[in-house]
Amino acid sequence: MKNVSVFCGSSPGAEPAFASAARDLGREFLRRGLGLVYGGGRVGLMYEIARTIHEGGGRVVGVIPRDMVERELAYAEAGALRIVETMHERKALMAGLSDGFIALPGGLGTMEEFFEVVTWAQLGIHRKPCGFLNVAGYFDPILGFLVRAEALKFLQPEHRAMILSDPNPARLLDLFETYRPPEADMARWALDMSKT
Repeated sequence: MKNVSVFCGSSPGAEPAFASAARDLGREFLRRGLGLVYGGGRVGLMYEIARTIHEGGGRVVGVIPRDMVERELAYAEAGALRIVETMHERKALMAGLSDGFIALPGGLGTMEEFFEVVTWAQLGIHRKPCGFLNVAGYFDPILGFLVRAEALKFLQPEHRAMILSDPNPARLLDLFETYRPPEADMARWALDMSKT
């Protein structure tokens, strides 16, 4: 792995642990020589991880829609800033630049971005690892939802297992290093689900 996308909140959140975890993840990127691909902002958890990596001498690529630059939300000093026209372009470019995807705590945008790349993995569009940095159990309700979706036959076990999770940045990235994706066979998946 050379570059990893991080999806996270444009807010720092209500708990100091969230910003601390973003900085810890940034330091682990530096230790491993990983480049950061992120949403390009200078706000919230995005700023915490990008600033940590930038100030530590690491590689940072921000990808941000033009209208957000015009609202002065871009962290242009952090390294390469790629300006796109739409959110769709942003997500596609981030995916193309990255060898894996991590979600830190965040809101609707974070969840939408993360689950889109997981869905692409399920469909076999890419074979890159995807995981939650599960700070203070933030993602526990979502992980519980996925267990329920599997139990109710909306999700195959191997697809649920694609979503890696750990509260510790080093352990999560270790999981990324050893990740082996399932073979995508949507026809078999649909047939298996129809039999239940």
